[in-house]
Amino acid sequence: METNAQLLARWKGALPVSVDVGGLISRNAVAHKWKAPFRSLVVREALIWRMHDLGEQIEILSERQYYLGARVLLRSALETLAILIYLNQKMNAVVNGELSFFKFDDVTKKLLMGSRNESTPETTVNILTVLQKAERAHEGIVALHERLSESAHPNYDGVLYGYSNSNPAEYETTFESNWIRNFGVEQEPATEFVLHVFEYEYNEIWPAEFEALEAWLEENDDELEAQRNASNNAI
Repeated sequence: METNAQLLARWKGALPVSVDVGGLISRNAVAHKWKAPFRSLVVREALIWRMHDLGEQIEILSERQYYLGARVLLRSALETLAILIYLNQKMNAVVNGELSFFKFDDVTKKLLMGSRNESTPETTVNILTVLQKAERAHEGIVALHERLSESAHPNYDGVLYGYSNSNPAEYETTFESNWIRNFGVEQEPATEFVLHVFEYEYNEIWPAEFEALEAWLEENDDELEAQRNASNNAI
């Protein structure tokens, strides 16, 4: 199996450089008169840029055995993965009749432009909710996020466990960095899990769900237009 560094190097040579609206319309004019598929694609491509950036920085810190910083960034990478899984799940829910297309449209707005500091008109999705839903697709995501969060926060793991040693017999506490000893063994396999699951969701799940959504939009276009017109007239 390729190393994390090799995987990231492979990604680097294939990062997307643009999303062409004209190309989408040529692909399926009916489906792509709706904006949600375009937003889904833009979110997907921005996510791989973020994941690649995080992955490279995680590798640099891990190689230097700076595991506190590496674990903080890995938590961000795990949340990035969870967003892609969430997007894929929402597309699937539309096609399976479990989610209104117009609610999905709102989801894509939040994923594309959501913020917590009101810098954009959209509010962000709740990442804890997203992680819980991602857990349904890949067991272990929530537990890993909880472990990484304990390191990221100034809790016991992030402070005393990370930097102190207690000697009850001598009534003494000494200080040193324990991050290599306590967390080093988990870093590489945890990073590998996040990167490989992201690649699977990006290369396998998203394209299949996107194509299914395009077909669903083409099939249900008349009904969606009627719902949109009714909504506009009600206003």
